[in-house]
Amino acid sequence: MKRSIHHTKGHGRAGLLFCMPNLAGFVLFTLFPVAASLVLAFTDWKMLSWPPRFVGLDNFVNLLGFRRGPEGWVARDPLFWQYLYNTVFLMLGIPLSMAASLLLALALNRVVRGVAVIRAVFFTPSLCMGVAIFMVWRMLYHADVGLINQVLAWFNVHGPDWLNSMRWSKPALIFMTVWLQAGGYNMVLYLAGLQGIPPELYEAARVDGAGRFAQLRHVTWPMLAPTTFFIFIMSVISGFQGGFEAAYIMTRGGPAGTTTTLSYYIYNTAYTGELQLGYGSAIAWVLLILVFVITLVNWRFGGRAVTG
Repeated sequence: MKRSIHHTKGHGRAGLLFCMPNLAGFVLFTLFPVAASLVLAFTDWKMLSWPPRFVGLDNFVNLLGFRRGPEGWVARDPLFWQYLYNTVFLMLGIPLSMAASLLLALALNRVVRGVAVIRAVFFTPSLCMGVAIFMVWRMLYHADVGLINQVLAWFNVHGPDWLNSMRWSKPALIFMTVWLQAGGYNMVLYLAGLQGIPPELYEAARVDGAGRFAQLRHVTWPMLAPTTFFIFIMSVISGFQGGFEAAYIMTRGGPAGTTTTLSYYIYNTAYTGELQLGYGSAIAWVLLILVFVITLVNWRFGGRAVTG
């Protein structure tokens, strides 16, 4: 009995030793920076000054608060609300990309020759580096030599300066995002969901006289509800956290801040200008809480709708 206990303890120590490198990396590169950012969120610290000055909740009050001015109540940090609006506006592409992914999955959910190659072709953009893709799209959107405006010119349509137009910059980024995500992981998830639907349901629907659209409405869509819900939740989370690479490479947040998202605002606040790490950390934690609350609401009400 004692020998068995010692043998078990030996295996436990060996397992702990195997986990130590990963655990040390997690503590050093994830847990410690997250804890440090939480502490810094309550300080006024510009990176080149020392020590950080504790300011309590001032960063959060300045970020979320309002003050009464000559023209009424105005935000203490109007840029935060503008960039939050930009972030939410760019997320209007989520239902479009989900619909495109579903349509592609339906088209590719067939047993035909070469379907694996076609699926790989549609999935390839998701494997490319984001920087390369954004540079390509920046050239496509170029006002003078961009392919998009050249194609429009064939139809005697004068294309706008997409990325430098306050009217067209956000729609241009939305269209690019829909193209990028349509054949990506969402399509793969929808394909997996489609292949998990029992064929007997379609056979029963056909016996009842249901056509393809009726089968899609009454069989496919309800059976894909959990997959759709999961994709939507993950898309919302990534939507709030995303936008940095596209803004940094394609527009630098312009014109006039119309494509600056919250993630890019965090970068500009903490790592450019006055290097306000304390205020940048506060923005990051507000974004974290916002994502957490929205995800919790979606799980509570959306999950209840999915499970019936």
